[in-house]
Amino acid sequence: MRYRKILLAYNGSAEGKLALFEAADLAGFLNAETHLLAVASMPPSLFLTEGFVPEELLEEEKKRTQAVLDEGIKSLTDKGFKAAGHLAVGEPVEEICRAAKEVGADLIVIGHNQSTSWAARWWKGSVGASLLDYAPCSILIALSKG
Repeated sequence: MRYRKILLAYNGSAEGKLALFEAADLAGFLNAETHLLAVASMPPSLFLTEGFVPEELLEEEKKRTQAVLDEGIKSLTDKGFKAAGHLAVGEPVEEICRAAKEVGADLIVIGHNQSTSWAARWWKGSVGASLLDYAPCSILIALSKG
């Protein structure tokens, strides 16, 4: 299979930066269209305790996420790669799948830190593990063993 459109789910973490450059290298090699997605999400605990997400908190999270997205686009541009940026608001797995369908992605790239314990992954959830069940296309997981 030849990947023509790659969607990178980016959160600015060390694992995300590793995935950023793995996706860029792959896109360059394949001459694939690259899309960078950052998802603004609020912790479920906030919604459960408050019953709603205050607008000012959501706006702060959107600004922070936009800054992460801008940094990712700049990192790619500085290395000679071109990517379209997308900002989404919501639950990461749902938004990644929605964006992949919207752009017609053949491949989703995400970062993952293997040093996280199974208990920590279970407690906070693993985007990568959840994507396996819902992704509309193949997934590449860039592993960080830090």
